[in-house]
Amino acid sequence: MLVVHKYGGTSMGSVERIKSVAQRVAKWHRAGHRVVVVPSAMAGETNRLLGLAKEISAEADPRELDQIASTGEQVSVGLLAIALQALGVKAKSYTGWQAGIKTDSAFTKARITEIDGAKLLSDLDAGVIPIVTGFQGIDGAGNITTLGRGGSDTQAVAVAAAIKADECLIYTDVDAIYTTDPRVVEDARPLKVIAFEEMFELASLGSKVLQIRSVEFAGKYRVPTRVLSSFTDPLIPIEIEAKSGTLITFEEDEKMEQAVVSGIAFNRDEAKITLRGVPDMPGIAYKIVGPIGEANIDIDMIVQNIGESGHTDFSFTVHRNEFDRAMRVLNEQVKPALGAKEVVGDNRVCKVSIVGIGMRSHVGIAATMFKALADENINIQMITTSEIKTSVLVDDKYMELAVRALHRAFELDKEPAARAA
Repeated sequence: MLVVHKYGGTSMGSVERIKSVAQRVAKWHRAGHRVVVVPSAMAGETNRLLGLAKEISAEADPRELDQIASTGEQVSVGLLAIALQALGVKAKSYTGWQAGIKTDSAFTKARITEIDGAKLLSDLDAGVIPIVTGFQGIDGAGNITTLGRGGSDTQAVAVAAAIKADECLIYTDVDAIYTTDPRVVEDARPLKVIAFEEMFELASLGSKVLQIRSVEFAGKYRVPTRVLSSFTDPLIPIEIEAKSGTLITFEEDEKMEQAVVSGIAFNRDEAKITLRGVPDMPGIAYKIVGPIGEANIDIDMIVQNIGESGHTDFSFTVHRNEFDRAMRVLNEQVKPALGAKEVVGDNRVCKVSIVGIGMRSHVGIAATMFKALADENINIQMITTSEIKTSVLVDDKYMELAVRALHRAFELDKEPAARAA
């Protein structure tokens, strides 16, 4: 089997942890599997490096920040190669550019444009384990670039796609994808299998286990991806390890569980803004969100009320970090231009979402959700829906209560029936 192993920063957090990773990789190699490894920098190292730059300048050139940040992964791959060699296994470390990973020139948040997997496949044919830096590549001008936070996950999936790996294993500090955060709901259940669409929605709605771009990439290039723990015994039998964690796969996969709702995500980083008393006329939405977009502020949920007496209220949400800036744009530009009555905001809200591909074919899901919240006297401020998700905005003091109520209402603590063949 051809596999890519990706190890996060906590998995590479010390020399002892790196030795443990080496034991695990060597086990797969000795069992006859062809393995490419993509590790992150050691835990905290990227922040330390960027912190040094900020001590010198708060307005550092992004190109130079990428030069600095990329060195964390270079240390990791070198140390892991040495650890594998000490176990008698042939291994060779590569930077992103040495491994043929090409990106655009968006420094600190570059996107992969192409991967030439020839060198990696050549090493594998020679019995060598290639170890590629996560998080980085090279642009057309020869500059080192980084992919942004969580970029190592994306790089691992991209490498897996380029070499047509059978599976990409994402080793992290959690043992699976859960129905919701187990720190909020004690009886949250680990999922054996989840569809890419569901994982993408959960990642975009607040689940922090996987970076959203990596899920998008895996789904686009159809790379089966497994999330599992690197903190188990590194010598655990492969036949057990290969079936552990959560497999992110395709909806038509016979292994998919038959679940109406697969998981609950939540996001505290929300803020709600309402522009009251704006003219109820064609084009008004653009006149409001246009200046927000020009200020490079992303809008999430949007609700426009039914107009009365020629006026309406327009509400939307932004990331909490953008709240003050969005309020300033509305008060200084939009309100006077439209003659709106007032701008009001609330940065003490959160978004809670249910996700499941089974929602496409089942009725009454929204009703069950709304009843569960009503029974707990939780007021819903905004609602958005799609085929496989429903999100509500509530006061953030009710967030954990809402998640627990929904987890109970959809019986997510119980195993769903297996999907019919």
